[in-house]
Amino acid sequence: MWKTKLADNFSVSALGLGCSSMSYGYGSGPRDDKESTRVIHRALDLGIDLFDTADVYGPFTNEELLGRALEHRDDEAVVATKCGMIARPDGKFVRNGRPEHLRRACEASLRRLRTDTIGLYQLHRVDPAVPLAETWGALGELVTEGKVRALGISHATCEELDEVHAVFPLTTVQYELSVWAPQNKRDILPWCRRNGVGFLAFAPIGRGFLSGTLTHEHLHTGDSRVRDPRFRAEAMRANEAILETLRAVADRHGDATPSQVAIAWALAQGPDVVPIPGTRHLHWLEENVAAAGLRLTEADLHQLDNLPTAVGEMHWDSFRNRRSDGTEAHGSTAGGA
Repeated sequence: MWKTKLADNFSVSALGLGCSSMSYGYGSGPRDDKESTRVIHRALDLGIDLFDTADVYGPFTNEELLGRALEHRDDEAVVATKCGMIARPDGKFVRNGRPEHLRRACEASLRRLRTDTIGLYQLHRVDPAVPLAETWGALGELVTEGKVRALGISHATCEELDEVHAVFPLTTVQYELSVWAPQNKRDILPWCRRNGVGFLAFAPIGRGFLSGTLTHEHLHTGDSRVRDPRFRAEAMRANEAILETLRAVADRHGDATPSQVAIAWALAQGPDVVPIPGTRHLHWLEENVAAAGLRLTEADLHQLDNLPTAVGEMHWDSFRNRRSDGTEAHGSTAGGA
């Protein structure tokens, strides 16, 4: 696996591993931490060094899992975790960008991850109840103190990106990006290129849909995808047209799979784009990593760039878009990182 430079003194593997599904999100069944640990270790063996998590995944259990799995191999890994969200007992989430909360959250993440320095600390959501300069200034102090190596942010507007980048340099942003969700190519990715900031692309396989192996019957109570209109039965049937194109491109490349084509498309967006497909199974991990060797042709990319628009409103805010004071915070926060 080759390395890609996202900023000065910050390079990671061309593919990362999203770890949230190991502990959270896709169904309410028991988790297999032993299998997840094997996946993490195998990812390291295959050259992946970027592991994406968040304190709210579980909550807390995903960081704990990574901390145990990487305890004796932490020098091989860059852990990217997130802060600024709090899970409530009722299952909803609130944003908290207050400096005192972020400092406590960082200390707790360091303990769970069993490390002295977090590789990439990302603000999960902007809290409209707190001046953004205060939130970002507090995170910058964590870098200055050596508790954090670099900073990232998820689901900010271009105006908010301008504001934080002026306070303390951004290293990465994280947004959904895939063949069925290409919207962030229009404004966020150009912003990154103007400012020398890397782009972490979550859900490049469309949370499993673009693999061609997921049906509506696979979704159970407790699976966060049931709240996404793209995963309603009628939408999934309509979106088969997208899968047909992925399968056709895959067929032209011999034994490639639709998932590999989807990941290869994300990689083809540029060396500053690092897809972070998530999985908790070894066979999917190895299939995903093999996508790094798939080279799409100009004809392939043209076809994939002209897919029909995905049926189902882009809406993935399971975090309820709330401020730290508990009131509703309006505005678009589509995405599920």
